Amino acid sequence: SGQPQKFLSFCLFFLLFILFRHRRSSNTFDMDSLQQLKKFTTVVADTGDFEAIAQYKPTDATTNPSLVLAAAMKDQYDFVVKDAIAYGKTHGKTLDEQVEATVDKLFVSFGCEILKVVPGRVSTEVDARLSFDVEKSIAKAHRFIQLYEEAGYTRDRVLIKLATTWEGVQAAKILEAEGIHCNLTLLFSFAQAVACAEAGVTLISPFVGRILDWYKKSTGKDYAATEDPGVQSVTKIYNYYKKYGYKTVVMGASFRNTGEITELAGCDLLTIGPALLEKLQGMNDAVERKLVPDAADKVDIPKISLSEKEFRWMLNEDAMATEKLAEGIRKFAADTVKLEDTIRAKLASA
Repeated sequence: SGQPQKFLSFCLFFLLFILFRHRRSSNTFDMDSLQQLKKFTTVVADTGDFEAIAQYKPTDATTNPSLVLAAAMKDQYDFVVKDAIAYGKTHGKTLDEQVEATVDKLFVSFGCEILKVVPGRVSTEVDARLSFDVEKSIAKAHRFIQLYEEAGYTRDRVLIKLATTWEGVQAAKILEAEGIHCNLTLLFSFAQAVACAEAGVTLISPFVGRILDWYKKSTGKDYAATEDPGVQSVTKIYNYYKKYGYKTVVMGASFRNTGEITELAGCDLLTIGPALLEKLQGMNDAVERKLVPDAADKVDIPKISLSEKEFRWMLNEDAMATEKLAEGIRKFAADTVKLEDTIRAKLASA
């Protein structure tokens, strides 16, 4: 009777050993795909809906005019809008001045609410209509920082978002020298990434999904995650930055599916909308690190430096980036106008 008992004990021990090894290697028993991703990458929530942010426990959050417009239309955030309108009415002589003051306050108020639920930073975007104006972009950034500091938040918890035009990069260079950190957005090309790194900006946001959109429309093809042109673009930029020791960090943005996200596991940061955060949280697929700093040393990418003329020519030669940058600026500008029109009507009736 002793032999079968010993054999059963051995089998049980062996089974437990295998389960322990598997659990340590995959972590899929007790970690969903979002939790696994967080081991390699700082996860950022891409939304103005601060109530939706808390459940995913991101480190940072990003906003833009479109996201703020969508959030401002929700009844549960009416208190934020009313507070901004009350502020605007006392900070402008003309209706146009009151609208501008209200919108500035609204952007920062949503940012402040977000900072209550994330431990890191929030990105607040400069008016897209200033994308080709260095001086006015800097003035708007100063205004945002002033409003955050008046609300009790230090500038190290704020990233100023600017479109990655030549002027946007130059504005960011000046702001960074003042200790105001910047997030260069609407980034679709290697030329834009190089200019940002040379300017010493804190962070860039290459738009993965919008790059894919352009190629799908242009070629009529579907792309697997490993062949996704947006994924390939971010991978190249990440490797270039790490290979040459740039401090600028990469935050992939604008995702269309979870495959794009998991193919970029290991990227410095990824900003993800609530719908895809929910999908990742509901998945138990193993997530492996794809981007590794040490591996970048072996990648064959020559170092380049760009003057303004070289930047403009290199960007012009990239049809996708030229079209998507212009389209992105127009869309954010249009949503800002919609928000202003909504605020104008509320101010007039208040």
